[in-house]
Amino acid sequence: MNHPLGRLSVEVLSQSANTLGCASGSWKIWSLSDGYVDLPAESLRYPNNKICRQTESPQREDSLVRLSVNCFLFDHSGIDRVLIDCGAGGSWDPSMGHLEEAMAEAGIDTSSITMVALTHAHGDHINGLLTPDGRRAFNNLSKIMIGEDAVEGFLAEPKLAEFRPLLAPINGGDRLADHLLAVAIPGHAPGHMGYLLSTGEGDILFCGDLIHVPAAQFARPELTWAYDDDESTARASRIKLLQDAADANTWLAGAHLGRPGLGRIVKEGQGYAFIPAA
Repeated sequence: MNHPLGRLSVEVLSQSANTLGCASGSWKIWSLSDGYVDLPAESLRYPNNKICRQTESPQREDSLVRLSVNCFLFDHSGIDRVLIDCGAGGSWDPSMGHLEEAMAEAGIDTSSITMVALTHAHGDHINGLLTPDGRRAFNNLSKIMIGEDAVEGFLAEPKLAEFRPLLAPINGGDRLADHLLAVAIPGHAPGHMGYLLSTGEGDILFCGDLIHVPAAQFARPELTWAYDDDESTARASRIKLLQDAADANTWLAGAHLGRPGLGRIVKEGQGYAFIPAA
C-alpha cells in the first residue's frame, strides 16, 4: 500500500550496518545500534493475558522474537547534542553493548557527549554509561536527564554509583529547551519518559519502549508485553500515542523498533503501519 509522506522532511545523509544519519531542518539525528536481544515470543500477550502465538517462527526451535536495541543522538549545529539512552554496556547478552562501536562507525567522538536523556532505568537503557570492559563511556558527561519516578531504579544499580551526582530528574510536560519537551509515557516502567524534538520542519518523538514487537504491535496496539510494569496502562499509552502520532504526522524513534528504528506512522486498517526512514 502506498502512503502519503508525512510533513516532516528527513534527509538521509549516511547509512551503514549499525548507523543511520539524517538531517531535518538544522538538526542532525543519528540512529545507533547497541545490538539486539532475543526474547521469548510468549511474552507478547492479548488483553486477556492469553499468549499471542502469531509471532512464533518455524525457523526457531525456542520461539523467540529478536528485538533491536537502538540509541539515538541529535545535534543542532554542533551544540545541544543529546544522546537518548545508552544501551546495555556489559550487563546482558554479548549481542548488546555495541554503542561505542556504532558511534565510531558513524564518526562520532564519544567525548562530545555531555548530556544523556534516559527513557527509563532498565538495564538495556542505562548500563551503557559504562563500556563492556568497565570504562566510563562518555568522559565529558555532565548531565543525565531521567524521569523523577525512574531515579529509584537507577540508584538500585550499584555499578552506576559514580553517575548519581549527574542525575537531573524531570517530569512529563517539562520543557528541557525551546526545542525539546519531556513526554510521560506510563506503563512500561516507573518514570518511563519520551522526548519530543521539534526540528522546525516537524516533530520526532523518541518513545523508548512504547513498542517491543513492531511486527505485531503496530497492527494490533492492544497487544501487551510481559515485561511491562503495568500492562493495561502501557496498552492505553500505546493506543493513545499511536493515534496522536498518526494524526499529527509525528515521526517515532523507538528503542526496540527494527533498524533503523526511526520512521513515520500511518493508519492502516484497524491499526497502523510503520514506514522506516531508510
